[in-house]
Amino acid sequence: MTAELHWQTEGQGSDLLLIHGWGMNGAVWQQILPVLAQHYRVHVVDLPGYGHSQHHLAANVDEMAQKLLEQAPDQATWLGWSLGGLVATTAALQQPARVKKLVTVASSPRFAAEKAWRGIKPEVLDDFRSQLDSDFRATIERFMALQAMGSKSARQDIRQLKEAVLSRPEPNPQALASGLDMLAQVDLRPQLASISQPWLRLYGRLDGLVPAKVARELDKLAPQSQQHVFTGASHAPFISHPEEFIDTLKAFTG
Repeated sequence: MTAELHWQTEGQGSDLLLIHGWGMNGAVWQQILPVLAQHYRVHVVDLPGYGHSQHHLAANVDEMAQKLLEQAPDQATWLGWSLGGLVATTAALQQPARVKKLVTVASSPRFAAEKAWRGIKPEVLDDFRSQLDSDFRATIERFMALQAMGSKSARQDIRQLKEAVLSRPEPNPQALASGLDMLAQVDLRPQLASISQPWLRLYGRLDGLVPAKVARELDKLAPQSQQHVFTGASHAPFISHPEEFIDTLKAFTG
């Protein structure tokens, strides 16, 4: 068994696993955790290389998913935000019996734009990668600004994300670099049709990192899934629209 990652567990009920995104840590869920804990047994993890798990590393998204599977509860709903959505989807593909339901938030099976596929421009990811070497804190802050752009509560959203990140140890620079590689290279689109669990995809209509049009493309690639778009949200709907986010999740998980 791998060395223990940092986990925070609260509440009672069916198991719900929350997975944060690139550059962040489990503290991003603190705003909605008390409400979720009234309905679920919530498990919040710091991914390898992030927050209190900063001394652990995972070379790729498969290894990251495997580390979580080794320590996660059986038969949980896996909810992954942004890069965390890639991890949750990979876990659902690796061990479908372990992932009861799948929820991806502002996530894409292919984050990098490619031909007709909408996503993050490769040059933007390259720019982030080059900036990491000189000032990785400024790079993360810039990424936070991109995540909130377009939301009416953008300043408040950025402040909450920043407070969450700074409340725990800084991410491992090596983990940040490998995470950018995952965002640039991973492509799960060919495997999506084989996902057998109930799957809910959540999007922000104003999201500049995962454009809402991706939702329509995935309706074709994964017709067995369902989607919901938060009209006034950007990349972090659980921060900008917490009540709608929780209500949508509860309706899906039953």
